[in-house]
Amino acid sequence: MFNALEVVTTVIVGLMVGVEFSVAFVMNPIFNALPEDSTQLAHAHGGRMLGAVMPVWYIGSLALVSVWAVAGRHHDGTGLVVTAGALLLLSVIMSILLLVPINNRNKTWTPENRPADWKQQVNQWNRYHYVRVAIIVAAFALLVVALV
Repeated sequence: MFNALEVVTTVIVGLMVGVEFSVAFVMNPIFNALPEDSTQLAHAHGGRMLGAVMPVWYIGSLALVSVWAVAGRHHDGTGLVVTAGALLLLSVIMSILLLVPINNRNKTWTPENRPADWKQQVNQWNRYHYVRVAIIVAAFALLVVALV
């Protein structure tokens, strides 16, 4: 049962990392290559869609890693799992404090009501997101090492 927990947790965190990596390095460059109104609409739609799913994914991943750390406290690699959990917690805190406020504004914008600085706000979100991606990639790598 413990092995199943390790594998399921690693897969779920890995999928989350893949989605967030794709947002940063695939989707956003595609969105930014569109005409201005389409760029803004794409970012707003992505913010609504992923904004509904990602909080559950982040909190669920953190919960699974926490269960792994407690259940495996006597196994090798527990320090790695705890560190991964700390990184995931940091990513959740960072999301709540930095990314979610921008996303909550962005997802309501249309070409008619967007603020003059909408591009700067989206670029700020992207910069925070790059840091968050680095943090969750590091957490995922630690989980993989702990798994093996």
